[in-house]
Amino acid sequence: MFQGGLPAWLLQKPNIILRSADTDYLEAVSSWLAILLPKIKPWLYINGGNIITVQIENEYGSYFACDYNYMRHLRTLFRFFLGEDVVLFTTDGNTDKEMTCGTLDGLFATVDFGTDTNITVAFNRQRRFEPQGPLVNSEFYTGWLDHWGDQHAVVSAQKVSRVLEEMLTMGANVNMYMFEGGSNFGYWNGADHDTSFRSVVTSYDYDAPLTEAGDPTEKLLAIRDVIKQFRDIPSGPMPPATPKFAYGFVRLQQVGNISSLLDTLSPFGPVQSKYPLTFEEMKQYYGYMLYRTTLPQDLSEPTPLISPLNGVHDRAYVSVNGVFRGLLQRDTILVMNVTGKQGDTLDILVENMGRVNFGSKINDYKGLLSNLILGKDILTDWKMYPLDIDGAISRGWPHSNGQKSIPSLQREPSTGPTLYMGTLQPNGLAWDTFLKLNEWTKGQIWINGVNLGRYWPARGPQQTLYVPGPLLSTSLPNNITLLELEGAPTHLLVLFMDRPQLNVTAGKS
Repeated sequence: MFQGGLPAWLLQKPNIILRSADTDYLEAVSSWLAILLPKIKPWLYINGGNIITVQIENEYGSYFACDYNYMRHLRTLFRFFLGEDVVLFTTDGNTDKEMTCGTLDGLFATVDFGTDTNITVAFNRQRRFEPQGPLVNSEFYTGWLDHWGDQHAVVSAQKVSRVLEEMLTMGANVNMYMFEGGSNFGYWNGADHDTSFRSVVTSYDYDAPLTEAGDPTEKLLAIRDVIKQFRDIPSGPMPPATPKFAYGFVRLQQVGNISSLLDTLSPFGPVQSKYPLTFEEMKQYYGYMLYRTTLPQDLSEPTPLISPLNGVHDRAYVSVNGVFRGLLQRDTILVMNVTGKQGDTLDILVENMGRVNFGSKINDYKGLLSNLILGKDILTDWKMYPLDIDGAISRGWPHSNGQKSIPSLQREPSTGPTLYMGTLQPNGLAWDTFLKLNEWTKGQIWINGVNLGRYWPARGPQQTLYVPGPLLSTSLPNNITLLELEGAPTHLLVLFMDRPQLNVTAGKS
């Protein structure tokens, strides 16, 4: 999913203009809202429910299209299905351009901003675009998100409480984003693209008043103290944090490299094409896909493998005859060297690292978007294997198979995309915990069939993955499956801790 929850299958229309009056896009939007909005109508405040207002777009003024016909179409749909009495609203950033393109007559205009903003200027701007009604900051940023390789974002409790107090003193209404942190489980993290592609980390803790695990923080206490000045609210002690447990170390063992497991991970086999197809053309909307061809000639000397049009979206792990040779990466690594003999198998595992979900580049196609060149040859005659790793694991593999259909169970690490497995033995507790992957490089991890998300401690800042207690069994072995994409440590250990580590920027691996 990406901006506004748009499904990736929309990109099967190669020239579609998302978030616009594009005919194909409006057809999809209209079909969806015709299902969704009637389900919402009984729950509106005016019908005795708890939905006070309905937002029809999100920060549309930040998008390049500035298409008023699109906004009018949305207004018409929402009015048709929800009626004339419901309050419809928009929210946009604190600039004239954003407010101009994101607002429309008949839709209540709100503004959003964080702690580094002159609130008088911001609310004066809202008032110019919305002369009547309440002042509303519909996204007051209590923290911020992290990208891989960033410093962990922190916004002080003092700043948040000070600006909140200033807004409430003005009589403004405030919605906090985020009030509670969360997790981008599975493949659900997004990405940004300003000067280059930047993928968001798995944790969406956001330095929010309630943590990723739902625990209260000093920031929450500071916010409560401010609100007490304006409203009567309960003044008793905060509920305690939920219990956490350090289950300790688990040693994993190797199942096999991706290339040796294709019968299990891509059960319907490859699609063949002279030139590479994108994830969208293959209807592989998340995760990973393996591209396979052969070396067209002997390469006794290191020979450049080039993505001349920056067509690797987003990261490619390159192997020759099952031996990992290196990687290509969107925007940053467009060439690497390979050697081998004519006819050797060239495998390129491509990772979709999350779709761009803000700005003009949300038509974010994945896979090999253009040809690769090896030396002077354009590589052709590809076999493409869409990988259903999640499906195999959800059916109990590899643990349920014992050693059946697993080429080799080893305790030694290897390089390149390789799967590992292990078990956390039950101890009668199913408490929240945090999984640390010390000296592992980059990959994906599952517990009891649930995809916890991506890890990349070599890049940081996030070092641990949140494991909610309900995922664990108190009485049965807890199955761990791990896909390491680059290189595993010799110890093959993972560690379950009782606290998160979200703020270690390790490097630029």
